[in-house]
Amino acid sequence: MALKYHIRRNDIVTATAGSSASGDRTGKVLQILRGKGRAVVEGFNMVTKHLRKSQENPKGSIIKKEASIAVANLMLSCPHCKKGVRIAHVRKENGKTARTCKKCGHSFDG
Repeated sequence: MALKYHIRRNDIVTATAGSSASGDRTGKVLQILRGKGRAVVEGFNMVTKHLRKSQENPKGSIIKKEASIAVANLMLSCPHCKKGVRIAHVRKENGKTARTCKKCGHSFDG
């Protein structure tokens, strides 16, 4: 059974817990890892990765890359409220549901 999350790929989110939660930082969701309940967010939870010597990388190197963060620690960021907000699922007239901001009513799904 597939879990349904409150965030999707390409959403702008803010972190509520962890080292990425400092300040009003926002980032774009790059990937959702459904089986693990985690997401990869641009600029959040940066880790250092050491690369082995290879033909593409003859000297080896050290890179910074995004690691996954728990979906429960992310909130959708509303452009009108300028902060992380809770969302409501509102049924449209065509039978589909849309995610809206609970404070201002902004629709995230077009």
